[in-house]
Amino acid sequence: MPIDQLAATAPTTTPDGHALASSSPLRAVVFDLDGVIVDSFDVMRRAFLTAYEEVVGDGNPPFEEYCRHLGRYFPDIMRIMGLPLALEEPFVRESYRLAPQVTVHAGVRELLVDLNRRGIRLAVATGKSGPRARSLLDQLGLLHHFDHVLGSDEVPRAKPAPDIVLRALELLDVPAERTVMVGDAVTDLASARGAGVGAIAVLWGESDEAALLAERPDAVLRRPDDLLALLPEPVPAH
Repeated sequence: MPIDQLAATAPTTTPDGHALASSSPLRAVVFDLDGVIVDSFDVMRRAFLTAYEEVVGDGNPPFEEYCRHLGRYFPDIMRIMGLPLALEEPFVRESYRLAPQVTVHAGVRELLVDLNRRGIRLAVATGKSGPRARSLLDQLGLLHHFDHVLGSDEVPRAKPAPDIVLRALELLDVPAERTVMVGDAVTDLASARGAGVGAIAVLWGESDEAALLAERPDAVLRRPDDLLALLPEPVPAH
């Protein structure tokens, strides 16, 4: 999506320092989950190390390499890394067990409340499975903010394919030109662009800033409330 098709009521940082121009007001936001809404990095690390020890055994768990593929569906990462698909069962088990230790990124709760108040349609499109994503959001008291929560097991092809964002658009019933995808991984940006929506990179988690900026996203957000600059002003209550 060209930058001048994204709506903004105030400047928001782009990779080249330009402000996004106001044109077609945004009506929907599709969020990635891990690293964007929630801080699950340490839980993810512990789950991966346990799964590797149980299935592979001795050796140095390649967690740094795993991190380079974040945003993808777990089985797809295992295939890329040449690791046994059997790691998924203990990884998911440990992820559920450790879920109470996952936290919400600072400012995200307030952002979601504001987006709901403005009438912006919201969805989650995550590399997690749908049931695990919905369970986590429910546990954190965030599920009610979203119209739809989609997992990679619920579409034919996971990110970086556009399928999950296209399905979100279909369910939200909002055109692509009035939607943005907010993510912290290159796979999120690729999925967004494949679906024809604005590709927004966030830098408040464990994201690889250099890799994201190299993809020239349509906007870069350093704090959750930076997203509000892309949205129409709320209509005052009478």
